Amino acid sequence: MAHKIQKLLQDTIVNTLWRQQECINLIPSEQTPSAMVRLLSVMDPVCRYAEHKRIKEQDNADVFYYQGTDFIQEVEYALEAELRRFLGCPEVETRLISGQMANAGFFSAMVDYLNRNDRKSEQRRMRYVMSNHIIMGGHLSSQPMGALRDFVARDPKTGKAAVVNFPVQEENPYRIDASACLSLLQEYKPELIILGKSMVLHPEPVAAIRAMIEEIELDTVLMYDMAHVLGLVGPHFQEPFAEGADVVTGSTHKTYFGTQRGIISSVFDEQHDRNKLWEAVRRRAFPGSVSNHHLGTMLGLLAAAYEMNEFKDEYQPRVLKHAKALALALQELGMDVQGDPAVQYTETHQVILKVGHGKGIETAQRLEENNIIANYQVTPREEGFTKADAIRMGTQEMTRFGMQEKDFQTLAQYIHDVIVEGKSVKDDVKAFRQQFLEMQYCFRGKEFDTVMEKLHQLI
Repeated sequence: MAHKIQKLLQDTIVNTLWRQQECINLIPSEQTPSAMVRLLSVMDPVCRYAEHKRIKEQDNADVFYYQGTDFIQEVEYALEAELRRFLGCPEVETRLISGQMANAGFFSAMVDYLNRNDRKSEQRRMRYVMSNHIIMGGHLSSQPMGALRDFVARDPKTGKAAVVNFPVQEENPYRIDASACLSLLQEYKPELIILGKSMVLHPEPVAAIRAMIEEIELDTVLMYDMAHVLGLVGPHFQEPFAEGADVVTGSTHKTYFGTQRGIISSVFDEQHDRNKLWEAVRRRAFPGSVSNHHLGTMLGLLAAAYEMNEFKDEYQPRVLKHAKALALALQELGMDVQGDPAVQYTETHQVILKVGHGKGIETAQRLEENNIIANYQVTPREEGFTKADAIRMGTQEMTRFGMQEKDFQTLAQYIHDVIVEGKSVKDDVKAFRQQFLEMQYCFRGKEFDTVMEKLHQLI
């Protein structure tokens, strides 16, 4: 057995050095947390429980069912406060441990809320839901094949899941055709509208959809799954609650600086007429979705929230600027960059590069062989992911490691050389990465050295 654990330890070292010091990481759904965040995530809370819920019979007090939880209680409340500040909303639920779970938890809460006046009958599901189709970039969890499956009814006419998809612009299928949405809202009257994508090049039309909801007095909830763009919330990109969103969900480890967790946030405070829905969200978090809610990563996420609130105004515009730089450089090299040229192909951290029908998987593998880590993607109007025809890239992680516009232009040349010229650039990429080993936008320096060393000693 000793040789097995030795092999595991050595393989882990090799893998970590490869990804952290030799590769250019472009997966748009990933982020390396800072050393401080990672270290905090393995401190004592990693092996503890802190189940809790509000008890009406005890003046709505938040009752914890385990002893020794005072510290993590402070952490959880502080995390909620930092996220409320960042998002600009009154309510945040932080106990979910993934974005997928956050969405499933909210769908469950919606069903609970819709059935609040009849607890004796079998619960009915949501009659209609509107969301982005997966081939148009919609997230898996918002599809009938994903987490939505158990919470949406069947269309009585078609027998299929009662999900209607957003129409897209003919000239730019990466953007919702907001002008065509009104008639669909009037026809289907969805009880839940889900904005947000995993292949995302533009802000979502939150304000436009809100205006339509109010125009036709539609009784619905407007949700925005911001998993990919959560770390971009603000004036540089989009402020969802100011634009009219009711609910924002997301994961905390893509453009956001955090550990791998999920959140649900909303405007449904105690004065809101849908506060009962927020109460349902709390119940569906615990005991509905989690018991142990991974307290180690919650502690790490609090440090990440402090980092984000401190450094967002430096980090966010650079991520967006770097995505445009990468897209433009690839286009100038003659490659088929997707999106709208009028906005330099992207308004987020993502760049979509079309490489040919069915060539996405093989291209992603060739890039990996050259230490460039991206993922294959299917573009709108293609058959499906088995015929992936594109590469999806994100600039957030390497921006955090210090890459600038000119560096993403250099990277574009490496990508071109691999895909178009068939060259091997692995050694060049490894040497290039050596310039970008020190993480930016985090708390570091002599004032933190002593306490960081103490944390190391406690492992």
